[in-house]
Amino acid sequence: MSKAFASQSDLTDKKITFEQLSAHCWAYTAEGDPNSGVIIGDKFIMVSDATATPAMARDLITRIRSVSDKPIKYVLLTHYHAVRVLGASAYLAEGATEVIASQGTYELIVERGAQDMQSEMERFPRLFRNAESVPGLTWPTLVIAGGDPARGEVPGKLVLDLGGVQVQVWHPGPGHTRGDTIAWVEEEKVLFSGDLVEYQAGVYTGDAQLEEWPATLEALRALKAEAIVPGRGEAMKGAAEVNKAIDYTKRWVETLYRCGKEAAAAKMDLKSAMLHTRKSMDPIFGQVFIYEHCLPFDVSRAYDEASGIKNPRIWTAERDKEMWAALQA
Repeated sequence: MSKAFASQSDLTDKKITFEQLSAHCWAYTAEGDPNSGVIIGDKFIMVSDATATPAMARDLITRIRSVSDKPIKYVLLTHYHAVRVLGASAYLAEGATEVIASQGTYELIVERGAQDMQSEMERFPRLFRNAESVPGLTWPTLVIAGGDPARGEVPGKLVLDLGGVQVQVWHPGPGHTRGDTIAWVEEEKVLFSGDLVEYQAGVYTGDAQLEEWPATLEALRALKAEAIVPGRGEAMKGAAEVNKAIDYTKRWVETLYRCGKEAAAAKMDLKSAMLHTRKSMDPIFGQVFIYEHCLPFDVSRAYDEASGIKNPRIWTAERDKEMWAALQA
């Protein structure tokens, strides 16, 4: 029997945790669902990743208000995916004045944001239960200038003073998408990585730059963070635990891409590539949250990139289901 499409059978609510990691940094996590981060200064608050819907964002706002009455001024889009950004209007209604993204993320919203919104709403019915509350695409009000570290270019870096704490925001290199952006609180050694880093959850790579991703992870490792809020999975505390999360993500990416290159070199069809990849991935990652959802999209992207398609093809709701049916048949 074929598996239910993507996460359509995942309808059970997850336990939400809102925990303090340092003097100013908090993690909002939910058993493998997309995470958000919160940085609370003496003057302003910044939220990293806006959640999937305004209704979900209001839950996070309620938790923020349980510990601080400072204004939420900044919202960071670590990348363009709908489950991360479509809740932003709730923060704007709360008084936020800046929605921040990299140039690469802005370009991806222009190029494929509408298709991604429809695609993800159909993949994640539980996360988009209140989809009617989404007013449309989320657009940044502040775009950080580009610059590709892989080509020796210096990326733009935004430094925000929240009062008593500074937050560095920049694009460390391509990985989960070509526009990934991090928030780094250097004084407290806390990193908000977005989906560049995951832990004990599926690593979605459907729009990834797989070849460059490991080097970007090493750039994050060089920060020597002592706590990290990954895109999915629990917040990791202590340098050893941070490295464990980076290693987990790197192993996923490198294993997947190696299998994709082997499949492309052997001129396998996509279904054969899937079976080939499962031999390496299932024993290591097969039991983690959202694994079965991610793997078909990941294999498709790994095969494409290994075949020379550098810019990921756009996922639409129709392409999603055609691919899924072909691989599950």
